[in-house]
Amino acid sequence: MMDDATLKAWLTVARMPHTGPRRFADILKHFDSPLAYLETQKRPSKAVEIGVENDLRWAEGENCHLITRAHKTYPTALTDIADPPPRLFVQGNPKALNQPQVAIVGARNATNNGKDRAFEMAAMLATGGLTITSGLATGIDAHAHRGALAVQGQTIAVMATGPERLYPQENQYLADLIQQSGALVTEMPVGTLVTRGLFPRRNRLISGLSLGTLVVEAGAKSGALGTAQQALEQNREVMAIPGSVQSPVARGCHSLIRTGASLIETAHDVFSTLKLDGNVIEPVDVIQTSQASPELDAEQQRVMDALGYEAVSFDVLVKRLGLTPDRLSSMLLNLELLGLLIPTDGGRYERSNQRTGG
Repeated sequence: MMDDATLKAWLTVARMPHTGPRRFADILKHFDSPLAYLETQKRPSKAVEIGVENDLRWAEGENCHLITRAHKTYPTALTDIADPPPRLFVQGNPKALNQPQVAIVGARNATNNGKDRAFEMAAMLATGGLTITSGLATGIDAHAHRGALAVQGQTIAVMATGPERLYPQENQYLADLIQQSGALVTEMPVGTLVTRGLFPRRNRLISGLSLGTLVVEAGAKSGALGTAQQALEQNREVMAIPGSVQSPVARGCHSLIRTGASLIETAHDVFSTLKLDGNVIEPVDVIQTSQASPELDAEQQRVMDALGYEAVSFDVLVKRLGLTPDRLSSMLLNLELLGLLIPTDGGRYERSNQRTGG
């Protein structure tokens, strides 16, 4: 157990100007501890001290954990990368970070087929014992998280913001579900806003935590390709699912395959590529929706009735139904997995074109 002074020293050094992960690693090589390093420095600025207090206050929240490289629960996989984060802010189950993981990433503006592939692949891999790691973005990322949740598997969402912020906001309900068995994780301290330049930093953690990275759909210039490149530099496996030669979001995947990424068609291909041993069971087929119209219980039918036949926001549904946000989030996800509704832009929901839900 780390004492308060030691933890505060880790947080203080991490917040000092010009002290990124590589600089922090150099400090650890030359000093016994961050506390020893601070003894050689001037007193930290008031802004740094306030920031550290905010970090510590955040950690007092329910299911909130601050993990430094000195903690036993720090993910072993990250110690192998060139620039491991000195500390992590974790909401949910910190033990999930040390489970065998595969990253599933891809385009935000994904096709319906791509979203289905991400969902089904994640579900099958999670059934096989792997934790699914992604970036909580719309499109492929969100559907990968949902696929793991659909089979009661673990999933980890790596964020590019401070732990008290969520981007995009429309995935709040998904984030709430993820941390119930898996985890939300970020290296960025409290108060960090959404900044374009932070997403590559996030991506190196997605690939670094994972045994391999699977790209489902990606354009010729895509953040998912950046994650794949990070995986290569970290000596991790890179995998890609091919698509139509006419599809713009398949070009990135085809480029990866041409340059040596493993071509993936089934979940079995992923297990084979990762050379997993017998501790991980074989994946099973997962059917996202049944052919017959599912039977709804009374509460599910209430949600469908409240939804009506137009796109409705989450907040409106909360008011119409009188349910808690957590309960409604769980029900919406279940109804989505049944094929009865779909999330749309702006955090709204509408009935699926394939079902009427009664």
